[in-house]
Amino acid sequence: MNVLLIGSGGREHALAWRLAASPLLTKLYAAPGNPGIAKEAELVALDIADHDAVRRFCLDHGIDLVVVGPEAPLVAGLADDLREAGIRVFGPSKAAAQLEGSKGFTKDLCARFGIPTGAYRRFSALEPAKAYVQQQGAPIVIKADGLAAGKGVTVAMTLEEAIEALEACFDGSFGSAGAEVVVEEFLTGEEASFFCLCDGTTALPFGTAQDHKRVGDGDTGPNTGGMGAYSPAPVMTPEIVERTMREIVEPTMRGMADMGHPFQGVLFVGLMIGDKGPQLIEYNVRFGDPECQVLMMRLKEDLLVLLNAAADGQLGHTSARWRDETALTVVMAAKGYPASPEKGSVIRGVEAAAGENVEIFHAGTDLRGGELVANGGRVLNVTAMGASVGEAQKRAYESVGRIDWPEGFCRRDIGWRAVERERG
Repeated sequence: MNVLLIGSGGREHALAWRLAASPLLTKLYAAPGNPGIAKEAELVALDIADHDAVRRFCLDHGIDLVVVGPEAPLVAGLADDLREAGIRVFGPSKAAAQLEGSKGFTKDLCARFGIPTGAYRRFSALEPAKAYVQQQGAPIVIKADGLAAGKGVTVAMTLEEAIEALEACFDGSFGSAGAEVVVEEFLTGEEASFFCLCDGTTALPFGTAQDHKRVGDGDTGPNTGGMGAYSPAPVMTPEIVERTMREIVEPTMRGMADMGHPFQGVLFVGLMIGDKGPQLIEYNVRFGDPECQVLMMRLKEDLLVLLNAAADGQLGHTSARWRDETALTVVMAAKGYPASPEKGSVIRGVEAAAGENVEIFHAGTDLRGGELVANGGRVLNVTAMGASVGEAQKRAYESVGRIDWPEGFCRRDIGWRAVERERG
């Protein structure tokens, strides 16, 4: 099979690494890719926002399956345009991608189909939103309705923070994504990420993880796209997984089908696990980043077989098996991230830092003059396997220590909740 992978981050490097291992694969292309992905695939200089160009490339190169990594092309309708040309795609339609593209759409879906989530209101103007927030009090959650690269959500612990977040949305800080705002009840408990592969009818559970969104140790500082993750998430017990499928995933799949938007692709369920059981925080319509990296380390199945089954509506005949060990990834980011990351600094020692049970996925790198340089905010994902979370954590940070990049930084406590559990 000839496969085209869309994207250029750490998630896509992990997907390329797994896809390249499939006996079904004839040729793997990646657009635009990165230096890490170049070791697994042939990079293609395609503008992925130019759907016509992507379509022409697929037809010219006999592409059998397109795997779309990031959310923006899905929300923009790339999957629809390719399918109209007879090209098979793993990823939801534009209508189904509203589950991530519009926070308000998701909250309305939850209300309509009885899916447990926090109470909410939608606003398209600042003053009514401020009045509602002042009436509700803090803590409270402010979300830009549209895509904001993981930065449009504020968990406001004070009214002042909440008002500042509303003003940021409505003054254009997040562009058109903040033209409408969702104000949500603050949920308490422990967060977890749950994934399903979906084929429009069937949802196949596809692993659990726990992400670390705050930039600093001890979950301090601003939210980021994710500073690290580990899998599996201990909080996702068999009972919680069963309830999540029954109370959240299955009604969502039925609801989307009833609305004429059957969901095919990855359904990423962001959960709060508290006294009421699992409650939905948000949906994403692609693999999480950096959660994908730890999932790919643990997956025992042929990824390409599973993605083909999802594209063909055949997931009911498949299963996903996992390694028992824990996978943990540490994000190395450029100084200034998430506000103003510094680009261009030289990174050395990456290949020497990898080894048995350690993979280093490139997230924001480039090659200049033969040297690897930082070209983004989140730059490297140092990912390790271990018999326990503590062992995986130790192995990952040992590899971090072998990378020579003075201008980079990382959190030093990824997996701390699970490590504390292990210590009793």
